[in-house]
Amino acid sequence: MKVSKLAANLIGSEIVKIGNEVNDLKAKGAQIANLTIGDLDSNLYPIPEKLKEEIELAYQNNLTNYPPANGLATLRNAVSEDLKSRWNLDYSANDILVTAGSRPLIYAVYKTIVDAGDKVIYPIPSWNNNHYCYLTSADAVEIKTTPENNFLPTAEQIKPHLKDAVMLSLCSPLNPTGTMFTETQLREICEIILEENKGRSEDKKPLYLMYDQIYSNLTFGNVHVDPVSLYPEMKEFTVYIDGISKCLAATGVRVGWGFGPTHIMDKMKALLTHVGAWAPKPEQEATAKFYADPENVNSFVNDFKHKLEESLKVLHQGIQDLKNNGLSVDSIEPMGAMYLTIKLDYIGKTKPDGEKIITSSDLVFYLINEAGVALVPFSAFGEDKSEPWFRASVGGLPVDEIKNMMPKLEQALSKLK
Repeated sequence: MKVSKLAANLIGSEIVKIGNEVNDLKAKGAQIANLTIGDLDSNLYPIPEKLKEEIELAYQNNLTNYPPANGLATLRNAVSEDLKSRWNLDYSANDILVTAGSRPLIYAVYKTIVDAGDKVIYPIPSWNNNHYCYLTSADAVEIKTTPENNFLPTAEQIKPHLKDAVMLSLCSPLNPTGTMFTETQLREICEIILEENKGRSEDKKPLYLMYDQIYSNLTFGNVHVDPVSLYPEMKEFTVYIDGISKCLAATGVRVGWGFGPTHIMDKMKALLTHVGAWAPKPEQEATAKFYADPENVNSFVNDFKHKLEESLKVLHQGIQDLKNNGLSVDSIEPMGAMYLTIKLDYIGKTKPDGEKIITSSDLVFYLINEAGVALVPFSAFGEDKSEPWFRASVGGLPVDEIKNMMPKLEQALSKLK
């Protein structure tokens, strides 16, 4: 049966494929340390109690009809105040758009800015930019990053590609690496964006920056930096992605928001009225009440990110111990989010049954079956399958399970020759 060319050629998620394998094995009784999902075990990390109470109250009060297409005014006002007090960003409620998590916002940014054939620049590894470029028929320009720069793109790498580009997509802290821009790194990138836009004629689109800071509250001793705080002139060119999914452990509550230049946000609002990607009204009402008191956010986030940091440090130390034991592994010290970047340099090695590990995916499925450890290869984020780098998410595992899995991982890797 025929379908559209877009649907016929759409590539499925490698993360979902790995997750399905893990779920099938767990259903058969296997014990798997699942480090694949960018999600949280809600029993380990429940949403704030007050947020839960406000959601329940909103349903009891029958707030179950359509919300305004751009989000409840009370929530947009609360977000506006939070941006001002937390990051010193001055955005009115009218320039804030609320959706069901951040994905509709990212899609809307692409559809609002990018025409078929337009050039979009993004680093690899990064989350889903390759798929959004496909969905918008963009001309994707991938910047291959290096571990020496914490897998973050540099201004020097980006600058040669800026001519005729309409969007640069960045994320900090970064999914999948858990690394983040320093002030100097981001300043240099903002400077080349501003320089490029100064030289553009009025009949051309500007070069916009989509800045995903959904993990901005989850940083460990590092200061989150953003473009407009560094250069107020960037306000004309920057669209931010944000929300509660990660910072309030509320991935399933589905409340996200974007903010940026008025003319871009107005078109994004219009686009999404035809998609219907609104966050549920009760959840919006509850989030507005929760954010009305900044201490609600601060107290929860401080406790939550401390727990994530502890888990990440345990995992990082475990990998470093394996390295010290002579295994071909490494990891980058976590800076934010819930992810650890791990190197398992075993591509090309041979399994005990004589079969060769040819790709990073082969190693993933070997470790699932041999060690009960599930990781995501960077190939799921645009890297080549020959790269030995992997994302480990600690959101679904308690610390003791992370400790218990390390000997199994060591034993399985030691069998590869």
